[in-house]
Amino acid sequence: MTKKQRRVPKDKKTGVPKKYLSGSKNRSAKAAEIKRTAEAYRKGEYIDIKAVSKSRTKQNVSGKKKKTTKRKRKS
Repeated sequence: MTKKQRRVPKDKKTGVPKKYLSGSKNRSAKAAEIKRTAEAYRKGEYIDIKAVSKSRTKQNVSGKKKKTTKRKRKS
């Protein structure tokens, strides 16, 4: 018998899981983009991944790229 998965808390207005919308500037715009992409995927249409990635990084609150840490030399 398989285990039942726990229900994910969703945003009341959009119906998208809250975790996907956390830390965004415009929640409704991000939700609309997620729904649009999901619908295109279901239909088997072409998805411009570069454009999707760009729009999602634009929604990011911090607004800057994370720096990679430099590795220290072992002596």
